[in-house]
Amino acid sequence: MSELPPPDPIPDPVPAIMAGDHEGYMRLALSLATKSPPKPTNYRVGAVMVDVGANEVLATGYTLELPGNTHAEQCCIEKLARKYKVAGTHLGEALPDAVALYTTVEPCSQRLSGNTPCVDRILAVGKCIKTVYVGVQEPDTFISGNSSRRKLEDAGVEVLLVGGLEKDILEVATAGHETRPL
Repeated sequence: MSELPPPDPIPDPVPAIMAGDHEGYMRLALSLATKSPPKPTNYRVGAVMVDVGANEVLATGYTLELPGNTHAEQCCIEKLARKYKVAGTHLGEALPDAVALYTTVEPCSQRLSGNTPCVDRILAVGKCIKTVYVGVQEPDTFISGNSSRRKLEDAGVEVLLVGGLEKDILEVATAGHETRPL
């Protein structure tokens, strides 16, 4: 007999953010990224999935929030799949027609661990994810030449940069990384 995973902990209350306040949603994603443990082998990333029509947060996630080598976007998708009791590939059938994903760092296009890249997970959800808002492009630290933006846009998903928080996002994302003297 297989054991069910433990229920998700009660999430922290989500602050009220006005519809279209992309910086507000990116700040929420950044606050989530700070919950990820600093490690030299990954970025600390936060993500928020929003029902655009209702201006309602559907899910939040951050790097290593769930067991395994999980990324922030993956955590959002896995939590929603669990909530709706569907596979991640069928999640689009359960979600509203227009969903936005806010992520502090551009979704990964490759995983050195062999796990499914976040861009492929996003596309597997289906056409309901219309826009992906990113705080910074993925630095070339682990994988150079991230192709996720092109892959998303080729699939009809708009990718937009939310500027103004790059310094803060990179500071949080790279906490725990080795720094080399100049």
